[in-house]
Amino acid sequence: MTLTSTLLPHRRAIIASIVLVLITLAVLFAMDRPPICECGYVSLWYGDINSSGNSQHLSDWYTPSHIIHGMLFYGLGWLLFVKLGLGAKDGGQPVARWSFTLAIALEAAWEIVENTPMVIDRYRSVTVNFGYAGDSIINSLADLAWMSFGFYLALKLPVRVTVVLAIIMEIVAAMVVRDNLTLNVIMLVWPFEAIREWQGMG
Repeated sequence: MTLTSTLLPHRRAIIASIVLVLITLAVLFAMDRPPICECGYVSLWYGDINSSGNSQHLSDWYTPSHIIHGMLFYGLGWLLFVKLGLGAKDGGQPVARWSFTLAIALEAAWEIVENTPMVIDRYRSVTVNFGYAGDSIINSLADLAWMSFGFYLALKLPVRVTVVLAIIMEIVAAMVVRDNLTLNVIMLVWPFEAIREWQGMG
């Protein structure tokens, strides 16, 4: 069995993933997140990260971060279930084939946590996105889809190509909007004033 087929989700994993997405949708509605942008429309692309429309549409400058999430979650699945051999078989199927469901669970958990008042206030206080108000529900669902796309790319492409793509996306985002997945994590966990000042110059 090839590495690709080892981590390819089977039918039960796909069904479980869909259920997780539906649960996430219900939780976001229960959190009173806006279904779509309060501007009243949905754009395929929205490029202004410093406006109220940021994180409200189908894709934006943070979309590459979610694609990279998928690539990283694929790598996590490989590490846990292939490299370390956690679990063996599930009804005759390799446990590794649940890697995509794990990725959906992790991304869904982040989408929920990201939209809590605590994290929204954290973004406002330590990043240049002082006007950030959380995601719309359609943006959160799109983020789940983009993560899935990243997982699919990692599933199909050679490791070197996947790594290069991730690096390119990080560099482009940093050059254009002075933010990316790496900077986002740093500023949330251990903010540096120098980075904040540099981002504020953009």
